[in-house]
Amino acid sequence: MSLINERQDFSTIADLFLLHGSMQSPAFLDGRLCAGLALHDLTVEAWLEQVCLSLGVEQPRDEQAAERFLAWRRQTLDALSAAELGFEPLLPDDLFSLAERAQGLKEWTQGFLEVLQDAGEAPRQAWSASLREALEDLEGLVDIETDIEDSAENENDLFALTEHARMAAMLLYTEQHPGKPQVERVDDETRH
Repeated sequence: MSLINERQDFSTIADLFLLHGSMQSPAFLDGRLCAGLALHDLTVEAWLEQVCLSLGVEQPRDEQAAERFLAWRRQTLDALSAAELGFEPLLPDDLFSLAERAQGLKEWTQGFLEVLQDAGEAPRQAWSASLREALEDLEGLVDIETDIEDSAENENDLFALTEHARMAAMLLYTEQHPGKPQVERVDDETRH
């Protein structure tokens, strides 16, 4: 099976970061990726440059690593633009403690909001009130307490916060790309 069709998950990308000598979580960079795709249609070249800069390397260590980084971008773009609205932020899964998962969500949110802040006020003018409100709520996630105990209540709270971040990212993408998600049109556009 080619890497292109393989699902890129948090652990896979974190392992790839380790191979490049980085202990950082991929969550922050995934937040930047989501916002970058929504606001700037982040190119393949710009994405690889951003990944390498973040990892402190000049280029991916080999072709397979580069393919994985590009598959991560493609997977995110496909999920954001798909009609099923199945986008999921790249966050630690159930194998991680609740505290690690909360930290991942906090880092993802920081990366996402950083790109929005860098974009300035101009794009915000066209945003709907519901998107502006969702993004304002997201700003509160940067301050969430991450040193939390594993409990059903905390698990439910974290799920709700993650769902809010997920919906805000999809809403941003959808508003920046009118007519999408619309899977049928993608085929038509590629033929022209």
